[in-house]
Amino acid sequence: MMKGSPLQINFEKLWKEGMLDWHGNMPERMVNDELEEAFWAQSMQKKSYKQIDDYAKIIYEKIKQHIPHNASCIEIGPGWGNYTFPLSKDIQSLTLVDGSESVLSYLKQYFMNDTHIQFVHSKWEEAQIEPHDVVIGVNCFYRMYEMNAALKKMNMLAKKRAIIGLTTGPIQPHYIALEEQYGYDIKYPRRDYIAIVNMLYQLGIYADCEMLKLERVYRYETLEQLYEAQSKKVLSPQFEMTHVKAALEGFITMEDGLFVYRHPFYAAIISWEPS
Repeated sequence: MMKGSPLQINFEKLWKEGMLDWHGNMPERMVNDELEEAFWAQSMQKKSYKQIDDYAKIIYEKIKQHIPHNASCIEIGPGWGNYTFPLSKDIQSLTLVDGSESVLSYLKQYFMNDTHIQFVHSKWEEAQIEPHDVVIGVNCFYRMYEMNAALKKMNMLAKKRAIIGLTTGPIQPHYIALEEQYGYDIKYPRRDYIAIVNMLYQLGIYADCEMLKLERVYRYETLEQLYEAQSKKVLSPQFEMTHVKAALEGFITMEDGLFVYRHPFYAAIISWEPS
């Protein structure tokens, strides 16, 4: 076997290492359930009526192509319902699994009289659920440490299709300029969709993977807000804000009185027929 081939690399180990911060420590939110709950409680308070992200609509249209007619479905980690709301209209029954009580309480208010929607307050790893036709999880794996077990569980509980969605790079382009032109250390993502594809491969699951090109749009009332927000991934302890401004200069536009920064990113849609 060729040295360094996918079968010799432990991708789950790399995934676990990628959960550590840049100082080699596990961030508290990854292991502290109360801190995670506080995050989601705060996030839910900011949401307006059935608010979903624009890019999620594009991702869902691609996911929808893999969902059989009249399917029963499990959604892992629904969050504020980016995929829950459209999904609920296209399937026969839906089971929402989330470790956050705040998330489930937020979603329950929109499905008070829907008997085809079930709520399970549990981490995916611990959830006791019967098999469904489809199991879906989008951007919900960031706290999952034992990823092989999580993927095996998806494969076991999906009778017809398992679907994973992850948004991915590239990083905002001005950070590349800050690294290349000024030598700053940048906080690049440490885990990505390709690790999941390779973990599935090592489990004997040959998944399809399709990339969707999307656009992320940031809007700010002031340039100072923009500069502050778009310098948070600079790891170097000291940096010049003038360098940040120079790197951002060609990317900022004015729209409806707001300072706007747009950049491309992608979504990976990983899916497979359970074995």
